[in-house]
Amino acid sequence: MNVPVACQYRIEVPASPERIPQIRRILAAHLKYWGLDAHVMPVCSAVDELVGNVVQHVEGDKTCVVEVRWAGRHLNTSVSDRDSTLPRLHTSSPAKGGLARVAMLSDSWGTCATEHGKVIWFSRRVKEPQRVMSGPQVPQPPVREFRPLPLEAVPADPFEA
Repeated sequence: MNVPVACQYRIEVPASPERIPQIRRILAAHLKYWGLDAHVMPVCSAVDELVGNVVQHVEGDKTCVVEVRWAGRHLNTSVSDRDSTLPRLHTSSPAKGGLARVAMLSDSWGTCATEHGKVIWFSRRVKEPQRVMSGPQVPQPPVREFRPLPLEAVPADPFEA
């Protein structure tokens, strides 16, 4: 089944400790633009964990792809990398971070192998389905309100002053 994606953002970056705050700011800006302010903290925190896991556990090429999709009811986020080793949930304590923290911050999550590595995804429900922007919005012409200036405000010679 194909799900129409009304809002989607994808970024491919080399994972490093310096990139994590940059990715956070970029995702936060997109989520706010989409009107999903309440999801900024949990989504960004979960992505921080997943990109941090790439930094910590992936050997060699640490390029990862972070993708966020929203179609009105579910906000789906994924981080993929080029390492085929699937992660394991080592603890059930979100305080220790990792996948337990991702699980706490999401409604559902999972991981799967891909042709070129793996993807870890998580989903959050948006409480009230919202109308999603269906594409580039055509700007409306500005409303023009014409009020003539009072005569005493207009100088006799407009170039005087």
